[in-house]
Amino acid sequence: MRAWWREITGLVLPVACGGCGTARTLLCEECARALYGPAARRARPVPEPAGLPMVHAAAPYEDAVRAVLLAHKERGALGLARPLGAALAGAVRASVSRPAGRAGPLLLVPVPSARRAVRARGHDAGRRIAMAAAGELRRGGTEARALPVLRQRRAVADQSGLTARQRVANLTGALEVVAGGGRLLEGGRAVLVDDLMTTGASLAEAARAVLAAAGPRPPGFVQLSAAVVAVPPLSFEINWN
Repeated sequence: MRAWWREITGLVLPVACGGCGTARTLLCEECARALYGPAARRARPVPEPAGLPMVHAAAPYEDAVRAVLLAHKERGALGLARPLGAALAGAVRASVSRPAGRAGPLLLVPVPSARRAVRARGHDAGRRIAMAAAGELRRGGTEARALPVLRQRRAVADQSGLTARQRVANLTGALEVVAGGGRLLEGGRAVLVDDLMTTGASLAEAARAVLAAAGPRPPGFVQLSAAVVAVPPLSFEINWN
């Protein structure tokens, strides 16, 4: 009911830019440039958790981009899902620009939010952005779909305030692929997607769960990469060897 009410009010009430607050626009031109103007780039946290696939991000998590993500996730500005999805789609394209092996549809696998967070917010922000990104990719001629096959198998602690090592310990073994989900991944290029990467612990655990679902199947059964809307500025690759 809460999510339905937010959808309705977003259609009939005046809006303000999610990034800077400019009236009468969902996202002003300047904030849009900050979100998806630059090309998506490789990013990785330091320290990098074991098992983290190659990650591409659309924008640094600061200023307008941070405000837009928080407005969508925490304040129910659901109309921002489409521009956030456009930014994520750019990161997805970058993550599969040189695919190995056989080609196949792009399968956007969102990292699931904690159930209590979804209940509190009234929506699953990551899943909504993944669906918007898949739509953006299809409009550009790329076969893609959101595939929410990951779920939490146990409760986890709130990640805020935890160190990188504590986050890894908190999340290890916390995710699994739903029954039959491994079969759905067959023949496609799986891209783990999320709105934000900080330590990389969530994406590393998601990768472990997806690869575990492949079981003893041949290498290459699942081609795996990752894409996010934003990362802390220092996570972007700068002259790495």
